[in-house]
Amino acid sequence: MVDIAIIGKGPAGWSCAMTARMRGLTATVIAPRNDTGWLRTAERIDNYPGMPQVSGKDMLEAFREQALAMGAEEMHGLVRQIMPMSGHFMLLVENDVMEAGTVVLAMGAARPKLLPGEEEHLGRGVSYCATCDGMFYRGKNIAVLSSSLQGVEESSFLAGLVSGLDYYALKPHLTDELPDLAVMMTGKPLSISRNDSGLLLTTDQESKHYDGIFIFRAAMPLGMLLSDLKTEGSFIPVDREMKTNIPGVFAAGDCTGQPLQIAKAVGEGNIAAISAAAFLAKRG
Repeated sequence: MVDIAIIGKGPAGWSCAMTARMRGLTATVIAPRNDTGWLRTAERIDNYPGMPQVSGKDMLEAFREQALAMGAEEMHGLVRQIMPMSGHFMLLVENDVMEAGTVVLAMGAARPKLLPGEEEHLGRGVSYCATCDGMFYRGKNIAVLSSSLQGVEESSFLAGLVSGLDYYALKPHLTDELPDLAVMMTGKPLSISRNDSGLLLTTDQESKHYDGIFIFRAAMPLGMLLSDLKTEGSFIPVDREMKTNIPGVFAAGDCTGQPLQIAKAVGEGNIAAISAAAFLAKRG
């Protein structure tokens, strides 16, 4: 159990972690290892006070090193689901589970674009978790749709369960270590539907039936990440204390809306940690 689980390792996330440690709270920053946020690719930043002409990569590394030196923890993995429990939260991080007293959402503004029919069939043949749902497809035929090496890793696990596995790359990535069972498909997935014959994946080349479809991306849709979380388009509305509509859940940085600026993200991360500390103190 940590005091604050921070989802996202951008300026807001690391700022939140630093302030949390200054308040004597335990804090874990969670994000995929190969996170490819826009800031990491920025060649030069001129408008952040005290760090002139710095690259985005160097800035993020400086934030990270400072937070870790202060005692913050780092956890690699995609948070698939946040579940409010009695007095705390349970987070599914890849195939692991962790618990936290509060949660700060700081994953930036990017949101995955879902395939038509994907949300409709989630839990009805479509899954985001191989460990959670793989056993349901023992001896059956599945498709894996992935935008990263995570799909290759998950396919190795699934190959030990299923009788057939077709692999679709949503974005270019190395697939050399796919299991022998996997068949590399060249079609671009367009939609998911269901008919009398079962689940149907339609690509720009063909349509094919599967018993199950596993999808792995670098981000989760907000509505599926945390049920009942209020959103406004791609953003999360918050008050001046960075509170969302769910008690104990705060948001900071680009995910709260314009302006999408580093200084704003750092400030909101600081406020979110202070508000989380006050929430925990009030709860006792």
